Amino acid sequence: MAERCPVPALPYRQVLLGHGSGGRWMHDLIEAVFRRLLPKDLTCLNDAADFQVDGLRLAITTDSFVVDPIFFPGGDIGQLAVHGTVNDLAVSGARPLVLSAAFILEEGFLLEDLERVVDSMREASARVGVPIVTGDTKVVQRGKCDRVFINTTGVGVLMTRRVLSADRARPGDLILLNGDIAAHGIAVLAARGELELDTPIVSDTAPLHTLVEAILEGDPQVRCMRDLTRGGLASALNEIAQSSGVGIRIWEDRIPIRDEVRGVCEVLGLDPLQVANEGKLIAIVAREDAEAVLARMRAHPLGREAAIIGEVVEDRRPMVLMKTRVGGFRVVDMLAGEQLPRIC
Repeated sequence: MAERCPVPALPYRQVLLGHGSGGRWMHDLIEAVFRRLLPKDLTCLNDAADFQVDGLRLAITTDSFVVDPIFFPGGDIGQLAVHGTVNDLAVSGARPLVLSAAFILEEGFLLEDLERVVDSMREASARVGVPIVTGDTKVVQRGKCDRVFINTTGVGVLMTRRVLSADRARPGDLILLNGDIAAHGIAVLAARGELELDTPIVSDTAPLHTLVEAILEGDPQVRCMRDLTRGGLASALNEIAQSSGVGIRIWEDRIPIRDEVRGVCEVLGLDPLQVANEGKLIAIVAREDAEAVLARMRAHPLGREAAIIGEVVEDRRPMVLMKTRVGGFRVVDMLAGEQLPRIC
């Protein structure tokens, strides 16, 4: 039987910024507090939940966006809200059908900025072919919200009969990544005026649903997929390892990272494996199908730099280890605390 961590005992009595990081603190908070809201037989928390209506297999997901600043190189909070929800459905194996959008607005928020956000959402929704069909608006007093927060919910129809879940990884499976990591987090950090960059870095925000359709073409043995948002590649891999009760080994020299992004991370002491992304995914695929899936990913505009970056191994400890460029191994852990607050 795979080892499971007990429900954590929280050593604090108040919510901290780190609880929104997508890393270990958020994992602990969900297990200790929010799990009681969910069915007791729900053993794995994926990016979307599936359900059936009259035999039709559907998926639903919900997400909130609090990025600061709301406009950043390569995107904005409105576009991010659409892409993020579409991607959570897509990596669950669902073709997005419809979205809802709820806005919490701060008194004093400029209408021209609100119109810019709404227009961006409308354009993103039209580009991906997923309409926003309902929503809600609330306004709070000045200082009770930071300009605008957006919550989105999406519903999709499942494209595969396979169950894609973080507890399905098996020893021998290979890990595929669709491109370079960490650009979104660094782009948002630069937009805060905290960096002066010679080479501009733009967010990788993008809708991944058509890439997922390419991955699933021909019904390959895909075990699970995850889009790499808060907590980055490191947190996603650790969640899969812990849910499946397996070990994961990745190879540093196969993980694509742009030189300018790597340079900023080195200067600031950030681990690029823990930095947020908004247009990247990993797919855990049976070894015999991995090369064919990789070829289809590389044929897609959002997967041209796709690579096999690691493998699933048998290990009684659900750990992620990375083989470094110099030949040693280091532990790749979940993000602890808050590396970059308000990143998505």
